Amino acid sequence: MNTKEIIGLSVLLGLVAFGRVAQLYIWPRLQVMDREDALNALIAPHMIRYAGLSFLMPGIVSPQLPPAFALPAAYGDLTASLLAIVATFALSARASWAITAVWLFNIEGSIDLLFAYYQGVVGIGLEPGVLGAAFYIPTVYVPLLLVSHFLVFRLLLKPAPRVRPHST
Repeated sequence: MNTKEIIGLSVLLGLVAFGRVAQLYIWPRLQVMDREDALNALIAPHMIRYAGLSFLMPGIVSPQLPPAFALPAAYGDLTASLLAIVATFALSARASWAITAVWLFNIEGSIDLLFAYYQGVVGIGLEPGVLGAAFYIPTVYVPLLLVSHFLVFRLLLKPAPRVRPHST
């Protein structure tokens, strides 16, 4: 198996595995939670997306990693991390703008991950090995994050529960 096939298979299996974990264990529990609490649980793992800054660290990635990939991936992840932190604080405080913050985070964060995959595979076409130790970010961590983004979109698009009028 060549290195591109290994990366592709790793990403695919990560999506399947995290999707299955979400289906079996996470989504059923989110259904019984308040929307804000469920969103907070899904957004929390994104607060450590600053790990994407490792794409800028010599010794972690190859010096041949193109800046056209490394810069948007690193700073897109940093932005998603900061937006996730803001969104979790807003959700916890039940701020009037919390859902707007979640939408902003989820759109930016999703686009960032999908753009990085596009750049890595099609746009730039990264050479095998240039990710170095950061190989685990797109093959393990990003599938988890993409499943999380999908679940956040599901919660955001889910109709709000109707409040039944109190009968006397």
